[in-house]
Amino acid sequence: MALISEKENTVQQLEDIGRKMMIAARTAPKGKGKNTLEIILITDSQIDELAATLHKLGDETNTDFYHRDANNLEDSGAVLLIGTEIKTLGLNEICQLCGFENCTEKEKYPNTPCVFNTSDLNIAIGSAISIAANHRVDNRIMFSLGKAALKRKIFKKDIKIAFGIPISATSKNPFFDR
Repeated sequence: MALISEKENTVQQLEDIGRKMMIAARTAPKGKGKNTLEIILITDSQIDELAATLHKLGDETNTDFYHRDANNLEDSGAVLLIGTEIKTLGLNEICQLCGFENCTEKEKYPNTPCVFNTSDLNIAIGSAISIAANHRVDNRIMFSLGKAALKRKIFKKDIKIAFGIPISATSKNPFFDR
């Protein structure tokens, strides 16, 4: 019989839960079935590098919450990053939820998201955190981690909006007393 330490088990389980979160995010419903998302799981030294980028953002902008979030990251076993490209779905005049007359008009403003880009991103995030909740791991949705991931150019696609979800399994939730 092998002896498995709690620490070894926690590391393995957090990565496994993160992988399950990736699947939940991927299979979440998407507008017109179009995929504009990229989903990445980071662990170990990649977490440290993302935390360092957050500390740098905190210094550059004189913003304390970047440092707080970086410290939270350092207490995480895995981090799920989910981002979206900005692409119209071609619904044109039948949609107009972005405020433009049609997709061609919206595309003149390439940094303005199609409403489905952000709603698909949010549904995917909700699906992912439901897995974390079902496995009783602590988690927090953080836009700051998305900003740091964008700054580090972690995503392969042309991702414009991103969020990060660190997960942890410790005696005290590191994301609670913020």
